[in-house]
Amino acid sequence: MPFLTSGIKLAQLFLFAYTAVAVLYTTHRLFVDFTVCLVSFVSPGNSRVDDLQANFVNPSTRLSRFIRPDHGQNLYVNTGSDSALSTVSDPWPAGLVPDTQMYWPVSELVKKMGMDHSRHTPVREATFLGKAFAHAMHPTRIIPFYYRATHAPAEDDVTISTLVTANRFEVFRQLVERYQGPISVTIHIPFPSKASIASLPPTHPSSVAMRRLHELYTSSPLFAAHVDVHLALSPFAASARGGGGGEQDGEGEGGRQFNVWRNAARLFARTEFVMILDVDFAVCTDWRADLRDAVRRAGLVASGKEDALGARGNITTDLPSMVDALRAGTAALVVPAFEYVRQEDGADQRTFPMDKESLLRLTRKSPPALAPFHASWAAGHNSTDYPRYDALPPGSGAIYRVTTYQSAYEPYVIVSRRVSWCDERFTGYGANKAACLFEMYLSGVSFYVLADHFVIHQSHTYEEKARREERKYNRKLYADFKEEVCIRYLDRTRRDGTLAGMRGLNVQEECSKIRSVAKVVGQVAEALG
Repeated sequence: MPFLTSGIKLAQLFLFAYTAVAVLYTTHRLFVDFTVCLVSFVSPGNSRVDDLQANFVNPSTRLSRFIRPDHGQNLYVNTGSDSALSTVSDPWPAGLVPDTQMYWPVSELVKKMGMDHSRHTPVREATFLGKAFAHAMHPTRIIPFYYRATHAPAEDDVTISTLVTANRFEVFRQLVERYQGPISVTIHIPFPSKASIASLPPTHPSSVAMRRLHELYTSSPLFAAHVDVHLALSPFAASARGGGGGEQDGEGEGGRQFNVWRNAARLFARTEFVMILDVDFAVCTDWRADLRDAVRRAGLVASGKEDALGARGNITTDLPSMVDALRAGTAALVVPAFEYVRQEDGADQRTFPMDKESLLRLTRKSPPALAPFHASWAAGHNSTDYPRYDALPPGSGAIYRVTTYQSAYEPYVIVSRRVSWCDERFTGYGANKAACLFEMYLSGVSFYVLADHFVIHQSHTYEEKARREERKYNRKLYADFKEEVCIRYLDRTRRDGTLAGMRGLNVQEECSKIRSVAKVVGQVAEALG
């Protein structure tokens, strides 16, 4: 009997211990899960009006959520610090940018194998962005989602991807008011690398620019609804050092890292398709609605074609048939660009035509009131084939292939955000956008013109002296870049077996025009033949 009593007491003791451990474990798991859910699902957009001022004073209060575009997994960002993470040398002061952690969830394979020993893998945001923009001039700091739109765009929407400097705030406001859709913008603020907002006097150009940005963003509900702002801070412009400044500051001396800013805006776009557009162009026709309708209709019957026009020639009226090629990154839709012949006529966007019929009346006047953009530099846009565009009647819905591509071509295009990235070595004016499109072309992208649509440049003065110097430098850089990228894509397409197919045709044709590479192209083609 005593033995039985002792056994019962021992069992009770084990039961009590088990219950205590279970309670502790469950409490811990519930608390951790709640914390993770809070980090992953609380969106600052839900109370963005209240948070705007807090973000302006201290961006480290943000919680952000990103989606990995490759397989849709969540990428979490947490504002805590982790002593297990290595620190990096940072010229930017604490409090100006968030010291955040980014978390990748484990794969489904790891979960199935029972190896889910760590729910998320942390990487510091600064480390991730340092790698993402490794070719930028440094010190340069990218701050994603400094302001984040409250509206979550549909995946099949079209985000305007653009860049803005402090002397273009007013024209940016007009773009936001006209488009009224998702915009991902990189805004460059010249900023001293050893300073903080609190340490700068209110009259410092950087402080003034930050205040003006905040005033701009809070001036209309359209900004809070649709515009994601990513900051690019760099100390190169004179205004960052307290000199010069003002709304017309040219931000020279290495400050114009256009391709870095383009990449940042596209990287953080939240839709599948992006329109790569300069901020001083007015959206005149509703290509966004046409493309969204085409995506919807293409979802009913997928074409499965990566060559958008296939064997039907180089013109079609069937936009849905091109959606698969657009998604696959083998098609880019060109929206033709125009400008007023007399600069004073192009100052007020409210007077711009809003349909092709009205546009043609102005281009066909004698003398013309509107002309193709930068007609004096025909190489930049003449591959669009404006005579063909003019000949197609308004409302035709026609789309035609660009058949005379050349390496200076730099149209404004709608593409998948996953096409090749812009080379970040280009700074200043000249060849920067052409370099983006040249690599797109070699990667297998074909260009197709939307014959019912157009954008119009809003006139403004140019800094001709700065442009001349920067173009001289970039002309040499572009020549070297074309040689380099030709060799890279010759090797890539040879290795993956696509050089002899449609995707390799662009490489063979364009690289054969470069004297230093033409011989290599011939040798590779001969070896394959």
